[in-house]
Amino acid sequence: MTSSREVKPVRIPKLSSSVHDINAEKPPFGSRFLTQDSDVWTQNAWDHVPPPEDQTETITASLARQRLAPVPDDDKKNYNAKPAKYWDNFYKTNADNFFRNRKWLHLEFPELLAAAEPDAGDITICEIGCGAGNAAFPLLTANQNPNLIIRAYDYSTHAVKLVQTNALYSSPPVGKIEAAVWDLSLLDTLPPGVEPGTVDIVVLVFVLSALHPDEWGKAVANIHKMLKPGGLVLFRDYGRHDLTQLRFKSGRLLEDNFYIRGDKTRVYFFELDELALIFTGSRASPAQKTSTMTEIVDEDEDNEPTSLPARSQTASPASHMPADTPNLGSDDTLSLPSSGPSSDAHHNLLRPLSHCPPHPLFTIEQLGVDRRLLVNRKRQLKMYRIWMQGKFRKAE
Repeated sequence: MTSSREVKPVRIPKLSSSVHDINAEKPPFGSRFLTQDSDVWTQNAWDHVPPPEDQTETITASLARQRLAPVPDDDKKNYNAKPAKYWDNFYKTNADNFFRNRKWLHLEFPELLAAAEPDAGDITICEIGCGAGNAAFPLLTANQNPNLIIRAYDYSTHAVKLVQTNALYSSPPVGKIEAAVWDLSLLDTLPPGVEPGTVDIVVLVFVLSALHPDEWGKAVANIHKMLKPGGLVLFRDYGRHDLTQLRFKSGRLLEDNFYIRGDKTRVYFFELDELALIFTGSRASPAQKTSTMTEIVDEDEDNEPTSLPARSQTASPASHMPADTPNLGSDDTLSLPSSGPSSDAHHNLLRPLSHCPPHPLFTIEQLGVDRRLLVNRKRQLKMYRIWMQGKFRKAE
């Protein structure tokens, strides 16, 4: 007797990054194509699905609505005065249960696994904005390099306590991990135990977006100072006109593209040119801008993607979700224009950043935008997500 239940297709795990290395001749290959829009609900994933024709109208309407009722000036001062306090409250409430382990970083940034090889030698990796250790501990677990040192820093005291009380922290299987409280936006101040020019890799994932644009210069200066000549920054963060930006309601807008969440933590949504300006002092050339087109990922009623490969990790609710969602976009890439209206760089970037050494401080090895379409097939909803990803190497 044949079962009436729907048989789900076998899910094939993703084996390569969705963001194209600018030095590679050809991008990885994507193979699932949507030929008729009516078919969108029949599969969990499609490659190369462009945004709808009315997306520009949606963006314009959302931004106009937000500008009608921004955050009051007095509240802006409170939110910007002690941002670490709100992240402390966040981790006190959620502990280490909110963001899941970022194992997907090993796929997006193979440099991390290379550093964990047995014969990789003396390597220091510094994760800034470590939270509860969701990137540091998966790397420590995979590590086979006895000379690898992982340094984890966050300006939330409670987050660092969560790292320090993890069993792996006191008894790492191989290598060494150290964690401490440190604010990336402090003027000319390196974290405890870090001397200038001693770090090989800085991991900066969903961190820069939490800083006020006035703090970008100090942040980049500190990152540059701690890195060795030729050291690498591995970067991923929110992209301009991402679903979460367009969903913000009245009373959340601090300034253009910069918001306060319901838990009082801040978030900025970047353009590719802004990241190029922050790290190199110049806008990115067309050859340096790469983009992954959209892939569809099925969502359940709790806004949790259900078609992610076994390695994938996500987070909810939508105010933070999915800062920890892995890059599952199409494997093909191409140059795209800006995301839509208001795509100009922040005014701070139109002149030299305050408290930042003269550029160029870094060269661009990768700079891409990852666009994805999340689908809730039960509710027939389509949701467009946008993330920025880059690799920036300190000048020799």
